[in-house]
Amino acid sequence: MSTIFKQIIDGDIPCHKVFENEHVLAFLDVAPLSRGHTLVIPKEEAATLDALSPESGAALGEALVHVAKAVCKATGVSDYNVLQNNGASAHQAVFHVHFHIIPKFENSGLGIEWSSGELNDAEETAASIRLAIETV
Repeated sequence: MSTIFKQIIDGDIPCHKVFENEHVLAFLDVAPLSRGHTLVIPKEEAATLDALSPESGAALGEALVHVAKAVCKATGVSDYNVLQNNGASAHQAVFHVHFHIIPKFENSGLGIEWSSGELNDAEETAASIRLAIETV
C-alpha cells in the first residue's frame, strides 16, 4: 500500500509538520477547512482504524490529545471537530488511517448534516457488539 501519506512519512513529499514521534506524524492539511486544520496519522500503514495495531492506536490516541490542545492554543479556538472516516462509502479519500483536527471559527470549519434515526433492536445490537469485543 503506497499512499500520499506514506510518501509524506518517508519524506518523499514535503509537509508542514507540527508533531512527530516514533509512531505518529501530524501536519497541516493542504486543503484546510479552517486555519489550523491538522492531520494526525500513524506511521504504521493501515487503511482503516480497525486494521491498526493496538500499539499504534494507543500512540495515535495520545498524540490526538496533545495535538488538539496545541491546535486550540495556536488558533485561539475552543471549539473543534475531530473527523475520521473508514472506507470509501464513509467518505475516506486516502486509504491510510488519519484523523482531522478541524478548528471551528464562526464562518469556517466542518459543516455537518446529521440524519439521525431511531434506536431499534438496541439489546440485540449491544449484545452482538459485546460478543464481538470478546472475540477480537
